[in-house]
Amino acid sequence: MSTCDTVAIPDVQGFADTRQLAINKVGIKSIRHPMKIAEKAGGVQHTIASFNMYVGLPHNFKGTHMSRFVEILNSHEKELTVEAFRIMLREMVEKLEAETGHVEMTFPYFVNKAAPVSGVQSLMDYEVTFIGEIRTGGKEHFTMRVAVAATSLCPCSKKISERGAHNQRSLITVSARTTETVWIEDLVQLVESQASCEVWGLLKRPDEKYVTERAYDNPKFVEDIVRDIAGKLNAHPHIEAYAVESENFESIHNHSAYAIIERDKLVDPV
Repeated sequence: MSTCDTVAIPDVQGFADTRQLAINKVGIKSIRHPMKIAEKAGGVQHTIASFNMYVGLPHNFKGTHMSRFVEILNSHEKELTVEAFRIMLREMVEKLEAETGHVEMTFPYFVNKAAPVSGVQSLMDYEVTFIGEIRTGGKEHFTMRVAVAATSLCPCSKKISERGAHNQRSLITVSARTTETVWIEDLVQLVESQASCEVWGLLKRPDEKYVTERAYDNPKFVEDIVRDIAGKLNAHPHIEAYAVESENFESIHNHSAYAIIERDKLVDPV
């Protein structure tokens, strides 16, 4: 009989800690796993997500059990669903004997878009993140974050120039804490509709003419973009808190323009 069969292996993470310092989040970061996401049209999209999984650690515990995070992730289906994501969050908090927990999964999501004039179709990819949290007291929150590329055209440049106006590509990110299901496609469309113009993967010459003229007729500062999107988010019945930010990659400067609006409707109902 080996020594390992007769001597118990110590659980160092379970030892007591005397420093009286709780840790807000501890766990694993950037682990990838297959998953599947339901599409609004009724299909299923298979993709790969990068996961961050954390729990809160009380002041009296030396460490958490890192291997349990991986065990929990792999104990579910080979391809995770959104429903399994929510179950996994609760299971993680329970198995790690924690009061709070936080799970993020970030993945590329593809939408088939038809060009505005020719109708030619191409795929557009968006970076999407689902964030599940269990806070002190057991309250659960779900947040969806989407990053959307769009076009912005400078109102000042249009006003002062005899010919044309400078424009830029914008990266608009919305993080929305939801109370009911909000489809990825709907949140993307909400964002794109408030830019100077949306972008497509493939455009023919008539489409390029449309995009150029659409942006020129709809100039917006970075401030306009975040305010217009915030107005739509304020009116959305299933979004209770949000952050909307836009970074405009300037075409005539070596820096970006940036703006952000954050609001929790429960704290600031007006």
